[in-house]
Amino acid sequence: MLVDGTIGFDPSGVVAHAVAAEAAGYDGIWSAEVSHDPFLPLVLAAEHTERIQVGTGIAVAFARNPMTLAVTANDLQTVSEGRFMLGLGSQIKPHIEKRFSMPWSHPAPRMRELILAIRAIWASWADGSRLAFRGEYYRHTLMTPMFDPGPNPYGNPPIFLAGVGSLMTEVAGEVADGLLAHAFTTEKYLREVTLPALGRGLATSGRDRSAFQVSFPGMVVTGVDEESMAAAASATRKQLAFYGSTPAYRPVLDLHGWGDLQKELNTLSKRGEWDAMADLIDDDVLNAFAVVGELDTIATEVRARYGDLVDRFNVYAPSGISTARWSGVLAGFRS
Repeated sequence: MLVDGTIGFDPSGVVAHAVAAEAAGYDGIWSAEVSHDPFLPLVLAAEHTERIQVGTGIAVAFARNPMTLAVTANDLQTVSEGRFMLGLGSQIKPHIEKRFSMPWSHPAPRMRELILAIRAIWASWADGSRLAFRGEYYRHTLMTPMFDPGPNPYGNPPIFLAGVGSLMTEVAGEVADGLLAHAFTTEKYLREVTLPALGRGLATSGRDRSAFQVSFPGMVVTGVDEESMAAAASATRKQLAFYGSTPAYRPVLDLHGWGDLQKELNTLSKRGEWDAMADLIDDDVLNAFAVVGELDTIATEVRARYGDLVDRFNVYAPSGISTARWSGVLAGFRS
């Protein structure tokens, strides 16, 4: 199991975060498109590290087009000397239309075509073949020498696709190199919903599971003492309450028989009663979504729960822990 971290949402301090993550022993670090661009920080991270992989987790695909994504990803693959991972996600309709002023359509078919178009662009650069991609949503038929960077010396970066529902997960298995599972996911949901959908997509593409990576930003409640453990549990309950209030994530709760909880959380969220929402996340819900354990046992417990399900596990160091001790924890994920 590879273990990944994050470089946060703020581009300031990226270099220090990346260097520290590599020193601690992380295999990869991911940036996210929240209030800052997800690609630019990775240029700095790649420049100041040597080994660690860098990826977008996620970049909003439908805010861009296949050509812009192909160019940016190709450049980052070069800058990082082959360590870049292109992680894409769809976002939701209101953000695509009202925040990015971009068209919205059927997300799963559009995402499939977007990834295929990126691959077609990369192929035209790699072998000099004529660019002739014609789809329902995207059309790329012009590539002149001036705009052709040629083959990437490090090959094409892997494409990871974020998916919660079965349709997008199937698309990941069909056309991507990896799946970015959502944090609001349980072991039961991974086993009974996510991986079967992924298997159907892989079967469509004629590939084996061994040729594919599942990355999971699993929730972990741990700490150096009781106080830090309690703080981590409180923060995780709030995060779960926020996710659980979203109708799109109700299927995960439904699988456990907790569908009514989503209604309660959604009602409270509309009133702005955030503390009350967290109070609804009892220990059963907390333990279903998060691995809860002492610092020295957390790696063993994560591997026991997810070792046969995921290839990459995203976790970050709790506050107040030394780099040396956290490095030992990370090593436990691989033993």
